Amino acid sequence: MDAADLDLLATTLRAAMTGATGEDLYAALVDLGWHEMLSEAADSTVPLVFRLLGETGAHAPLLDDVIRAQGGLQHAAATGPLTLPYAGGRWVRWERADPTDSALLDPDLPLREVSTGGAVPLAAGRVAVGWWLTGASRAMLALARTHALDRVQFGRPIASFQAVRHRLAEAFVAVEGAEATLTAATGDLGSALAKAAAGRAALVTARHCQQTLGGIGFTAEHALHRHIRRALVLDGLLGSSRELVREAGATIRVAGTAPRLVGL
Repeated sequence: MDAADLDLLATTLRAAMTGATGEDLYAALVDLGWHEMLSEAADSTVPLVFRLLGETGAHAPLLDDVIRAQGGLQHAAATGPLTLPYAGGRWVRWERADPTDSALLDPDLPLREVSTGGAVPLAAGRVAVGWWLTGASRAMLALARTHALDRVQFGRPIASFQAVRHRLAEAFVAVEGAEATLTAATGDLGSALAKAAAGRAALVTARHCQQTLGGIGFTAEHALHRHIRRALVLDGLLGSSRELVREAGATIRVAGTAPRLVGL
């Protein structure tokens, strides 16, 4: 898929995600050829789809499809939701239909905690969630940048203040670095570290953008809080950034050597 095709697909996907979420969005994406994208052009379309989920704030039960398609499991339509690991030794399932009850891990996401789970291949899923986290990070940065340009204090926009500029620059560098890591990620170790980098970037971005927006960023009326909560929930999905770094360190310690993850 070339750049022009990806641009057209991005426009179409953004429109779909702006107009629907959850079960309705999943149906719309299937109509747009979601399963064909997974089988024919996953390397280019999965990052695009999940990054746009983060930027728009929408959600859909796509993660199970990615894990099944790239992990060699049964087709998504043939069975129910996978049981996935969550931070703190917990297990969750991403419901395919929008639940009608309130017993969810997060009220905005159909993630239901379950008592136990089994082993599933997580590398592709961790990369996908990583792109979702960087998309949410870019949404937070856009909100903070707009506020910094519009908010006038002491007779000038706060975007001209060095402290504000440094916070947003640090967040931007963290997101750019995470995306580079996700692009280069291969194998279980590389995918775990890439997801950890994306989670860390999201947490750094949330903190700096919250500080940039000040009091307005704490209110329910402003959109920032929804992206922060989404980033916190996604950081825990398939292992938090802190847990994955510890896991990677233990793997390297046992092996006695650190593999080359990226060729420079």
